[in-house]
Amino acid sequence: QVQLVESGGGLVQPGGSLRLSCAASGSIFSINGMGWYRQAPGKERELVAAITSGGRTNYADSVKGRFTISRDNAKNTVYLQMNSLKFEDTAVYYCNVDGTLDPFQRNFISWGQGTQVTVSS
Repeated sequence: QVQLVESGGGLVQPGGSLRLSCAASGSIFSINGMGWYRQAPGKERELVAAITSGGRTNYADSVKGRFTISRDNAKNTVYLQMNSLKFEDTAVYYCNVDGTLDPFQRNFISWGQGTQVTVSS
């Protein structure tokens, strides 16, 4: 009932930048939290950044000062601006959205399909 479409991944050299986007669509009444997670080979999925409906943000220590999460509520879209990318940022990045559905305002949590980010020289 809620679809998340991610875009913006790719191959970038160390020190480079990428911008990820995730657009939510479907029978959405409201969106609360939006976030980005990543999973590197052989590792568990981890939170990268999250943003509340009020704009409060939270970042993993490893990306603070380099990544910026933002959202466009009118477009139901969350962004992740990634600067000064490092080899260790290589992973599949997933967006995550929670909110309520229309009608009846049932709660939902949805995940994107994942987008590959590869940092390599």
